[in-house]
Amino acid sequence: MAFAPYDYAYAAVAALMFMYWVWQQQAPNRAALSGYLFGLGLFSTGIWWTYISIHDFGGGDPYSAIALTALLVAVWALFPALTGWMIAKTLLWSGPWLRIIAAAIVWVTVEYFRGYWLLNGFPWLQIAYSQLSTPLAGFAPLVGVYGVGFLLALSAFAAVEMFRGKLTVLRCLPVLVSIWVGGWYLQSVAWTQAAGAPIKVTLVQGNIGQDQKWQKNQKLNTLRLYQELTEQHWDSDVIIWPETSIPAFLSQVKEFYIDPLQTAAQAHGVDLVVGLPSSGQGKDYYNSVMTLGEKQALYHKNHLLPFGEYLPLQPLSGWVLDKLQIPLGDFAAGGDQQTLLTAGGHAFVTTICYEDAFGELVARQVADAGYIVNMTNDAWFGDSSQPHQHMQMARMRALETGRYLVRVTNTGVTGFVGPDGALRSQAPLFNTTTLTDYIVPMSGLTPYVMLGDKGLFGLLAVLLLLVYAWSRWCSAVTFKRHAKAA
Repeated sequence: MAFAPYDYAYAAVAALMFMYWVWQQQAPNRAALSGYLFGLGLFSTGIWWTYISIHDFGGGDPYSAIALTALLVAVWALFPALTGWMIAKTLLWSGPWLRIIAAAIVWVTVEYFRGYWLLNGFPWLQIAYSQLSTPLAGFAPLVGVYGVGFLLALSAFAAVEMFRGKLTVLRCLPVLVSIWVGGWYLQSVAWTQAAGAPIKVTLVQGNIGQDQKWQKNQKLNTLRLYQELTEQHWDSDVIIWPETSIPAFLSQVKEFYIDPLQTAAQAHGVDLVVGLPSSGQGKDYYNSVMTLGEKQALYHKNHLLPFGEYLPLQPLSGWVLDKLQIPLGDFAAGGDQQTLLTAGGHAFVTTICYEDAFGELVARQVADAGYIVNMTNDAWFGDSSQPHQHMQMARMRALETGRYLVRVTNTGVTGFVGPDGALRSQAPLFNTTTLTDYIVPMSGLTPYVMLGDKGLFGLLAVLLLLVYAWSRWCSAVTFKRHAKAA
């Protein structure tokens, strides 16, 4: 309930407090079971929309779609189980602050492993994304999504230790107040500055149904729709279409569609950014973004979606999906060394689909970029919570980097996000429409961009060692005092 579209942000605090309280009373194996049950609840209510993708648009029968969705939930629930087991181990340590900090580090470390490593990463429903409307959001430009998650877990766990009498109010409350008041103050700090005049940007939301998008008899209608909507906004500096808005390979539409668009964009002094699949060498093909106008260039999606754009665990996964008669794509990754695209006179970071869910992926490219563009197609998930959750994650990237983010989707949520992470304007969902607003290209680096996720975890490791040393020293002093008194 803390995540979009419900946005009861402080429900995350209550949930974390509850789980920490439960784990304090359980042995590690039982804590793992409690964590697994918590994970089943979290993911079954949080990513149930996978069923829509598999059944409604992937061609799977209801039983196969239910089975695969349940399997996905069961797998991701293993991570809260691991968290519970590890936290139960840390709760055996002496010293309340050592336990609190170690438990909070465990929580975000397991989230990091889930978000970056297993099956190319699945960072959905990480606790920090629920905090965009709370004071903790002020820490995002300093320590990123995992730092915010650490502070959230730390606050919840410390509150439990205080209520249970393991920490006095005088030892705990000042820390909690410092975190939350400090976050509130940091929200007023500007970490980046304007690098040029405002740019007028138009986002085109085609609202092409996923069941119609790749139908051959609909291709020309789709191309005509995007062209007509674009021609109404030749007064903009930049016009951006969604992911794979052109439902055909570049080589199939270049002469009769792309080249005339290029000529028109140049004639009107507009930069046009479109999404389409493109072919590479041999059998490789890419999910791509193309700029037209002053500069014509391509970006190929690099962080691919497992089971959606490539098949991990081959040949097992391919065999299973063939048996279930569910056709899925097998794209190639574009690579880490791609040159930034340029539109409106400024380079921008390109993210396609859920690439915007990876903070470090954006952070390592943003030094030379004036803004961030996310092009996606959340039509795969219908009228569910997924498009709202996805926008919530995208907003964190703007906040972490101090950049404007423009996000254009096929069916929604299309919108403009400010450097403070606020959603400044939004197009209505499931409408064929355009949305125009101004953005300001920004320069400068936030502390998080310079630190990165790996740097953050290095700092957390140092913090844990310092607290451990302090706890041992306090224990030794207390022992000497008791010995002397005896």
